Amino acid sequence: MVNEKVLDYANKISRVKRGSKDEIKPEYPEYRILEPVVTEAMAEVGLCLALREPRSVAEVAALCGKGEEETGKLLWELALSGAAFVNTIDGVDKYWHDIWVPGHMEMMVNNKENVRKFPVIAECFDLYGKRRGPMGAGNFPVGVGPMRVIPIEKSIDGETRRASYEEVSGYLDENSVFSVSDCSCRTSREVMGEGCGHLKEDMCIQMGHAAEYYIRTGRGRQITREEAFEIIRKAEANGLMHSIPNTDGPGKTHAICNCCGCGCFAMRLAGAWSNPDMVRSNYVSEVDPEKCVACGECVENCPTNALRLGQKICAKTPVKEKKRELPYDTEWGPDKWNPEYRTNRKVVTEGGTSPCKAECPAHIGIQGYLKLAAQGKYREALELIKTENPFPAVCGRICPRKCESACTRGDLDDPIAIDEVKKFIAQQDLSDRNRYVPRIRHEYGKRIAVVGAGPSGLSCAYYLAVEGYKVTVFEKQKALGGMLTLGIPSFRLEKEVVEAEIAILRELGVEFKTGVEVGKDLSLADLRGQGFKAFYLAIGAQAGRRLGLDGEDAKGVVTGVDFLREVNLGSAPRLSGKVVVIGGGNVAIDVARTATRVGGEAVTMYCLESRAEMPALPEEIDEALAESIAIENSWGPKRIVAENGRVVGVEFKKCVSVFDENRRFNPKFDESVTKLVPADQVLVSVGQAMDWGKLLEGGKIELNPNKTVKADPTTLQTAESDVFAGGDAMTGPKFAIDAIALGKEAAVSIHRYVQPGQSLTIGRVARDYRSLDKANLDLESYDRMPRQSACHDEDHACAPSFKDPRGTLTAEQVLKETERCLSCGATVVDQFMCVGCGACTLKCRFDAIKLVRKYDAAGLELRDMKPAVVKYVLKRKLRIAVAKPVKALKAAFSGDKS
Repeated sequence: MVNEKVLDYANKISRVKRGSKDEIKPEYPEYRILEPVVTEAMAEVGLCLALREPRSVAEVAALCGKGEEETGKLLWELALSGAAFVNTIDGVDKYWHDIWVPGHMEMMVNNKENVRKFPVIAECFDLYGKRRGPMGAGNFPVGVGPMRVIPIEKSIDGETRRASYEEVSGYLDENSVFSVSDCSCRTSREVMGEGCGHLKEDMCIQMGHAAEYYIRTGRGRQITREEAFEIIRKAEANGLMHSIPNTDGPGKTHAICNCCGCGCFAMRLAGAWSNPDMVRSNYVSEVDPEKCVACGECVENCPTNALRLGQKICAKTPVKEKKRELPYDTEWGPDKWNPEYRTNRKVVTEGGTSPCKAECPAHIGIQGYLKLAAQGKYREALELIKTENPFPAVCGRICPRKCESACTRGDLDDPIAIDEVKKFIAQQDLSDRNRYVPRIRHEYGKRIAVVGAGPSGLSCAYYLAVEGYKVTVFEKQKALGGMLTLGIPSFRLEKEVVEAEIAILRELGVEFKTGVEVGKDLSLADLRGQGFKAFYLAIGAQAGRRLGLDGEDAKGVVTGVDFLREVNLGSAPRLSGKVVVIGGGNVAIDVARTATRVGGEAVTMYCLESRAEMPALPEEIDEALAESIAIENSWGPKRIVAENGRVVGVEFKKCVSVFDENRRFNPKFDESVTKLVPADQVLVSVGQAMDWGKLLEGGKIELNPNKTVKADPTTLQTAESDVFAGGDAMTGPKFAIDAIALGKEAAVSIHRYVQPGQSLTIGRVARDYRSLDKANLDLESYDRMPRQSACHDEDHACAPSFKDPRGTLTAEQVLKETERCLSCGATVVDQFMCVGCGACTLKCRFDAIKLVRKYDAAGLELRDMKPAVVKYVLKRKLRIAVAKPVKALKAAFSGDKS
């Protein structure tokens, strides 16, 4: 049943009359937000309040015909609910009403108890914006919207034309009373289960009369000016932007909000309705392409998706981006809007960007760290790498270098030695007394369990620890590192390097429990009982695959994975005699090279593929050959020959093709061509498999036919909502860098999962980086420059050992190598969508992006806003009418039938 007095009050706040075309109806959010908490009697006294005109209890009592005591109680209840302001003025409590936004909607959402009882309050805040937002699309001039972005002050330090009303510090210095509250927008999002991962706590600062109101009604806590500045600094460090209520007049406001583009309802005006003029500052971003290195930090942190990575290197035919229509002379209806703006962010332009960043599974800002290394800023280079990959010293030694395979320089001479530069940067840190340990951003304290201490589990633990969680890693082996420690021989990755990388996790507070097999020694249910809130299963592909051949159970036949594990644990018996390794991948190469170091006298590899088709990297093959390991190509095992239970040989059959016409693995054999190869040891290295043990018993988690776990490809969430999975356990055997990348994505999901009301997908950046078209590049003008190579232990091939023989580039070589980078990519700005917040400038390490003043709007008082908007709308309608025939004529001549 509609409460008519409450409906009257909703219309009063809305400044419309009942019965008019603009009247507030019972189904509108303006009424529905009041209905649960405002009684008829409260509404009656509310109807006697005035817009921003403080009135005492006595004045209101005289107007509404109630006694002062009753009126005072009702007004106080109205203020507590958020439907009225109260301040003590000249020793007397005075009340007034304000506008809905910014105003009562936020105030009502900040009453935590009411929102818990009546979630509709939070929902109505959202619905109000959805109802009113389309009305303003294209119709507000710059500086006249109810909320307005204020640039991060550091981003306009060098701007000589900046005004005092554009400085956050000015507002804080001019006020003496401050409070802080939760962000009302993100509170509403949380209640609706639409949180974006940016949390709400202690984010919005109130000043002056608003602070007094928030403190008195328990919505916020009182803080000092110094604490307010610290909140501003913390918000900026966490990628947030500043905005203010913009209805108090030029240079005046009563609050500073610290917003994100994916949660803030004011920023939704820019995102959902492509209407940035309604919230923008006077500034826009401008990129210096010569300085920009396409690291992508600004792109992923831009609140309005105004920044994307594009191409800087010269093209034969310039890539033309589609010309954007603007609302100034165009009808701005639903066909121009972007309602899915929180889930469809793009990170690259249509033409693509630097191939190295696009093809790296972790999308590291490679061009960026090459530039920093060239400048001798090795610590900063390391920090940039570790935003995406916490283990550069490891990956500098074992990475498959997909970035180098894609490197544009490779089309000119040789690819940049990206991995060698990364290894050099990491080595500076390993050799430093004061190693880089990232700052822990928050103190959430919630316990997270990671099962498996391989690259993916360690990566997840690292990023969760940095975020502020208490992480415990459970590892069934005695050694940490997973396949990094137990599956890769020391001559490729020395164990001291892995231990040094793990030491940083210990510094971050990560706890490790080795020799504990989850599923056997304790269950996930047990861990839940111990207070763990979420789990990341990253057990890897730690079991060797078998061939299913006759004789495979004979003594002396071992899978390559098991062989490497035993060698790395120091428990493998020495080999003797002839060793046959079956397989042609990188692991098979590792197995063969390890066999020569533990007694194998004549080691021969047999694989299905031809030499050109071998899956092992060319340099791995060359290293095996240099150690006198024989490689027999195009042979597949037929049976293993045993005598008295002991292997004595392997019969092979000729493989005539490995792939079908669609390049699918489908080997064909000539069964008439065989050969029997004597063998004292057979090491089978034809792939890896998952060994789940009892980990998943009794649960809902499902496996695919190949025993990988079923999990959402974006969020990594399994059928049990608190369990996430990644790395080889989800993808099947891949490279360490692939597992590391998924570990970071798992940390993102787990952070969102354990915080109330957060969506696993909303506001999440889909890192769909794509390479530019290298066929369209003009490389003729570039000089050829030789690739730098690290020194190598020449005695190693003569006397192989488990010591890594590969050296590291010198500082001089790094300088020469980084000079070879062609700087393929750069950030591109859509200045229409840029709201001038300055968040990008804080992320840039290269002084490549800055804010420039484009507009000169100081803002208006509330009473002056409507006339300004009406005047603007009339002028805009005239421009649209004039432009329509011109656009139609252009479309006709261009053949555009749209």
